[in-house]
Amino acid sequence: MDVQQTNLEGVKVLTPRRFGDERGFFSESWSARAMTAEGLEFNWVQDNHSLSARKGTVRGLHFQSPPHAQDKLVRCGKGALFDVAVDIRKGSPTYGQTFGTVLSFENGKQLLVPKGFLHGFSTLEPDTEIIYKCSDYYAPECDGAVRFDSPDLAIDWHLDGTEALLSEKDAAATLFADFDSPFVYEGAAQ
Repeated sequence: MDVQQTNLEGVKVLTPRRFGDERGFFSESWSARAMTAEGLEFNWVQDNHSLSARKGTVRGLHFQSPPHAQDKLVRCGKGALFDVAVDIRKGSPTYGQTFGTVLSFENGKQLLVPKGFLHGFSTLEPDTEIIYKCSDYYAPECDGAVRFDSPDLAIDWHLDGTEALLSEKDAAATLFADFDSPFVYEGAAQ
C-alpha cells in the first residue's frame, strides 16, 4: 500500500497494490495490519455505496458533527470522480484549504478524509460508483453541508462546462463564509 500525505494534515491518498494477469487483477483495498504499520488505525463501522448516473453530479460538501463525526475512506468502484476534502478545524493552520484528486476504477486510489474535514465529489463519467468506509454510523441530527461552489473555497470541480446536478440539500447548503464549524484543531491528526 502506497500512502501519500497531502497538503492537509491527516488527509492521505492510499493506493493499494494490484496484482494482475490476463484474468484481471486482485487488490487488498483495506488491511488493518498494513494500515496499523503506517500509523493509521480506524474502527470502520459502516460501508456506503452510491451510484451517480450522470457525469457532473456533485455530492457535498458534507460533514457529520460531533458526537458522531466520521472518518471516511473513499474509493471509486466504477467510472471516475474528483474527490475533495476541506479543512474545517477552527485554529488549524490549513483552515479553509482544500485538497482534490481524481479517484477512478483505473487508478485504484483512495482518499482518507478524517474527522474535521468537509468531503465532496463530482463525477467525471456517467454511472460512477463510490464506495466508502465510515468510522461512525449515519446520524441525521449531526448531518451538515456547505455549498460546493462557495466563492472563498474556489474549488475547480472539473465540470468542464457541465452544470452541476445537486440534491435539494446541497443546493440549499450554507456558503463557507457563513459556516460556523463545530470542529476545533487539536494538533496532529492521524
